[in-house]
Amino acid sequence: MRKTVIAGNWKMHKLLNSAGQFIDDIKSSVPSAMKTETIVCAPYLFLPLLVEKAKGTDIRIAAQNMHFEEKGAFTGEVSPGMLADIGVSHCVIGHSERREMFGETDDSVNKKTHAAFAHNILPIICVGESLEQRESGVMESHIRQQVENALSGLSDEQISKTIIAYEPIWAIGTGKTATDEEANDVCKHIRKTIAELSNQEIADQVIIQYGGSVKPDNIGDLLAKSDIDGALVGGASLEADSFVKLLEEGTK
Repeated sequence: MRKTVIAGNWKMHKLLNSAGQFIDDIKSSVPSAMKTETIVCAPYLFLPLLVEKAKGTDIRIAAQNMHFEEKGAFTGEVSPGMLADIGVSHCVIGHSERREMFGETDDSVNKKTHAAFAHNILPIICVGESLEQRESGVMESHIRQQVENALSGLSDEQISKTIIAYEPIWAIGTGKTATDEEANDVCKHIRKTIAELSNQEIADQVIIQYGGSVKPDNIGDLLAKSDIDGALVGGASLEADSFVKLLEEGTK
């Protein structure tokens, strides 16, 4: 049985003191990782502090991006080895904002995914369609291509450990949310694609999250669906009380 994975993506929010206080505030309310995994995806500057504060808890700390090279003349970038060295466990790869604003491509997503596994960092790979792609009927082929390219060259074991986050671009930060059925249909499509790349047994192990204006009052219905195993949450993860409510829904 797949566990529920709730990941809060802070994006470019908070300062150091408020970031550390957030971990302190949620520590006592984090569910056992045996059933629900809790991940906080934070800006680079906060990661060492958050990793230290999360020690001895079931909170996992993730980066929001990384370079695929081990080292080199890449001013402003952070390598997977650097993240592993400070104890980061996960990394968000290919978020739509990275793709749209910073030139992330399917090729770089694949390279980063391989680099993550080389350093025992688990990737949270984001895929999703624009409203134009959904309305023009190319949504399924677009997402299939994203998934196939992201997972290209991975072993079955690596694929089974990958987290896929389905985030319809038109629902991110807009207040719009895909209906439960719409979100689940795409997550089923992602799982079918993985089964064709690997096999059904592996596909059934992959955690597939939904992201896009997820809130405490709608996460329960989303998680009740057959192929939605968690959520990658933006705005509703910034306040401790709201994030705890999301975790509580994830344990039901």
